[in-house]
Order: sequence, then structure tokens, then C-alpha cells
Amino acid sequence: MIRTPDSFSIALDLALHEASVVHPFVGESLLSSDDPPQARPWAFYRDLGCVVDAVEPLGIWRGEEHLAIALKPLPEALPKGWRLAGLRQWFGLLPDDELAIAMRGGQLLQWARTHRFCGGCATPTEQVAGERARRCPVCKLASYPRISPAMMVLITRGRHLLLARGHQFPPGRYSALAGFLEAGETIEQAICREVREEVGVDIDGLRYFGSQSWPFPHSLMIAFRAEWAGGDIRVDPHELADAQWFEPDRLPQLPPPLSIARALIDSALNELGIRTDR
Repeated sequence: MIRTPDSFSIALDLALHEASVVHPFVGESLLSSDDPPQARPWAFYRDLGCVVDAVEPLGIWRGEEHLAIALKPLPEALPKGWRLAGLRQWFGLLPDDELAIAMRGGQLLQWARTHRFCGGCATPTEQVAGERARRCPVCKLASYPRISPAMMVLITRGRHLLLARGHQFPPGRYSALAGFLEAGETIEQAICREVREEVGVDIDGLRYFGSQSWPFPHSLMIAFRAEWAGGDIRVDPHELADAQWFEPDRLPQLPPPLSIARALIDSALNELGIRTDR
């Protein structure tokens, strides 16, 4: 499961300079080389002809300053061995720690890009000194990076796992149930509601598993385990393409190892004495 390194420390007062390690984006696509994929100092990208449009300081890791930068559209074709790709396409290619920092940077650049103007009076916002915030100079409305909490739950029934397919999943892939919280809900209430809405079964024994930042575009996945308490699966076709009980030795294609969904499933399988490399 990917996460920002524990040794990473947030810093808000970093300025871009030649030695800054940068995570460069054009829109929602990250720029990197294929040989090897890794974050590099700003001087390297500047020499490629990249032009900065916006900067978000991230923090310090292994003694180096890391910043996310939004680039102006590249005027020419990229040199051989370089490419722009969405963060998902860099899974398993970029080192996990660097990918986690880039995922943080992508969220912050998206926030800055979508909060350039006040949501109350449409005045251009200003960066607040010493805070990760933008404030309207007229009505004083402050905006902070948006985080959208989402529940995830893996339901088990003895040795069976309840897995579901979203409409946008790659062919053959199944995962744990997931959904966003509504205003006024606790996480536990959201889990029970989503389970009833999506598959129609009852659950019991809800217990926390873990959480993961998921920058698509700004989610926080909060994962739980639960036990089946009754009812047959009734799939809501507006929510899911399919949902089934799976035996651990007859599993479908699972989510990628970097996701908390996979960690949640693997944890349940480990409890059953089963390891999987799917």
C-alpha cells in the first residue's frame, strides 16, 4: 500500500531553485523519463525547455527539498525516452516513495488550480503566508485543500469474500465495496448505507483496517472489515456492474498492490492462510 514516507516532513516555505527536486505536471499528467523513472532537480527540466506556471512546496525528504510544479504546455514533442502520463500509469514504474510524494503534489496543484477565484464573490484569491490556504482579499473566505473521505469495506462470510465490479473497472477486475460519505454521516453510517444500497446485505462486526490518500482527484480512502450478517446479494445496477461471493482459491483479478483495496483483500487472505500474487 503506497503512502508518503514517514521520514517526509511538510515544509510550506520552499522556493524553487536549481537543486529543488520537482514533480512536474502538465494538467493532471506527470512528466518523467522511462530510463529510469524518477524525480529530478529543477535544473534538469529547465534545460529541457520546461516553463513553470505554478509551484506548490511539498516538504523535505532525505535532506532534499521537494516541490510540485505545474508546467505551461510543452511547445514541442518530448525528447526520446520522456513522456507525460496520468499518475495511475506510473504505478509500479516510479519508486513508491517518490510516487507517493508526486501524488501529494498532484492533489495540491489541482486544489490551487481550482481555487484561483473566491467561491463566494469570484475575486482572485491570494496565498496565505505560512498556511496551506488561499484567501479572498475582499470577503475573507479561506479555502483549504479539499479532501473527500470515502469508505471502503471488505465483507467476509466464513472463507468467502464479497467482491464487486465498478462500471469503470478494467475487464475482469473486482474489489471491495467503496463509496463517498454524505454530509452529516459518520463513517460507520456511510458503510452501512453503501452496503445496503449497492448489494443489499446486512453486516456486523465492523472494524477499522487503515487509510490511504488517493489523489483521483482528492480522496481519503478509509477501509474497514465486516462480517456478513444476512441477506442475499441484490446488485444495484446503477452502482455496480456485478458483485459475487468468491472462494479464496477462485479469485478474480484484484486491484493493484499499491492500493489499500488490495492490502485489505490480502490481509483477509493472509488470515485464511492464503497468499496471492494476482
